[in-house]
Amino acid sequence: MAQVLLEHVWKIYEGKVEAVKDANFTVEDKEFVVLLGPSGCGKTTTLRMIAGLEEITKGTIKIDNRIVNDVEPKDRDIAFVFQNYALYPHMTVYENMAFGLKLRKVPKDEIEKRVREAAKILEIEHLLDRKPRQLSGGQRQRVAVGRAIVRNPKVFLFDEPLSNLDAKLRVQMRAELKKLHMRLEATIVYVTHDQVEAMTMADKIVIMKDGVIQQIGSPYEVYNRPANIFVAGFIGSPSMNFVPGKVIRGEGGLWVKTSGLKLKVPAEYEDKLAKYVDKDVIFGIRPENIYDKMFAIAPKPENTAEVVVDVVEPLGSETLLHVVAGEDRLVARVNAKSQAKEGQKIDLVFDMTTMNIFDKETEREILHW
Repeated sequence: MAQVLLEHVWKIYEGKVEAVKDANFTVEDKEFVVLLGPSGCGKTTTLRMIAGLEEITKGTIKIDNRIVNDVEPKDRDIAFVFQNYALYPHMTVYENMAFGLKLRKVPKDEIEKRVREAAKILEIEHLLDRKPRQLSGGQRQRVAVGRAIVRNPKVFLFDEPLSNLDAKLRVQMRAELKKLHMRLEATIVYVTHDQVEAMTMADKIVIMKDGVIQQIGSPYEVYNRPANIFVAGFIGSPSMNFVPGKVIRGEGGLWVKTSGLKLKVPAEYEDKLAKYVDKDVIFGIRPENIYDKMFAIAPKPENTAEVVVDVVEPLGSETLLHVVAGEDRLVARVNAKSQAKEGQKIDLVFDMTTMNIFDKETEREILHW
């Protein structure tokens, strides 16, 4: 396997449409990196530039310490797994997996060995004589992955490979791809718009918006220490609550005050927020860090607020409460046994040790836990 390096890479169409702007990141050897972002953010274009399917406008791409800007896709030693699988309908599974090796004039006994080994890894040995039309979506996806595995490439590139599968099968295939990565010790670059896929599979996530990389970090880092409001809102479901307010000085230290909330800033965060006293900020907190007071452990008055329940969404294992406090609207993920009803006033407890504070003007992070 190999390292992939992008240095100041741009993609500009027709001299004016900037699809990718100054992309810089490294995929280390054997690392699973996910390019994540909404449609049109430049993630697939970035992947296609790594593959050589798109020319880069400016910058340098290296694979295994070799500059590949002008190297043909077939000579980059990469394997690409497409969103639509791209299987040949008239060929069997075996023939689909072997086709690329035959084009490279690999000896027949070696082709047989590689196809059988890949089929065993993917548990599709019993499907080798079938045609693609006789396979389920998940099975076709395995064949597409198998066709990549037999190549023994330096880098695997995946372009939203699970988007055509139903929800249950996506969960299963996420686990299969993660296991496959560990088994092959492969270098993988994976594109998706699904933040759950990114969080569950990636060693490192590259988050993009409008062609610009917003943050690079581990799943833990981008979830708990988002660089800006976009990242904080894109990662997590339901997304983080954002409430405009001020940091004020009051009894016992600093407080976050919004239209309907007044919550105490933990002492350990006061130094970081001291220069923002009386300034407009955005208070951020994730739904899972807001609790129904009835189920909170040792709730403190300074972290408790009265709200009005607007909508209740029971999800079985938990309940989502859409609440209103003054002009503020928030979502709380609470215990499934909560008895909160629409229109009812209840007390919610905020775990302020998990809050985030963002600059209102730049939307950049000021404080994370």
